[in-house]
Amino acid sequence: MEAFSAGTLAGAGSFRCDSCGFAIALHELDEVPSCPECGGSRFRRSSLFAEMLQRPDRYEVEGPPPWLDEAREALVRKGDYLAFADDDRVRVVPLQDGWTRVGRSLSAHVRFDDPTVSRRHALVYRDERGARILDDRSLNGVFKNGERVELAELEDGDEIGIGRFRIFFLSLSRERSSNRERTALA
Repeated sequence: MEAFSAGTLAGAGSFRCDSCGFAIALHELDEVPSCPECGGSRFRRSSLFAEMLQRPDRYEVEGPPPWLDEAREALVRKGDYLAFADDDRVRVVPLQDGWTRVGRSLSAHVRFDDPTVSRRHALVYRDERGARILDDRSLNGVFKNGERVELAELEDGDEIGIGRFRIFFLSLSRERSSNRERTALA
């Protein structure tokens, strides 16, 4: 199996870090990044249909980042949101009822242009009963509060791991948002 260590690849596909087995997906001219898990620089082509290396079932949760409380305080309408930092910028995405696609694809509602994120990485489903996250056949998996999940209910404050990104599920209750709206109008 040929190993790649730098430059660009002639072709697209799935690759795994030689050191830790972390999976990335690359397009034709993408530069090979350093591994987001271990910092390694050597990758091998990986088949989606071959025996895959053992993938982690969990990771250590660091706790909420400093920006999360400020992002929550800025919200005034009831509802459910996904909040995350991307290139030193905090983004908060409101969730509508139904499906929200998360991935690298141009058709994703929440898009991450990063090789650690699959084109179709995850789906969030929201309805009157709450919100759930579903792994959409991703290479690196979906994690809720550090545990790998295929399908899981989401609760306010849950951390969702997708590739190298930490996304936080925020759910504002009706009473809390009504108090904020009154305060904002006063």
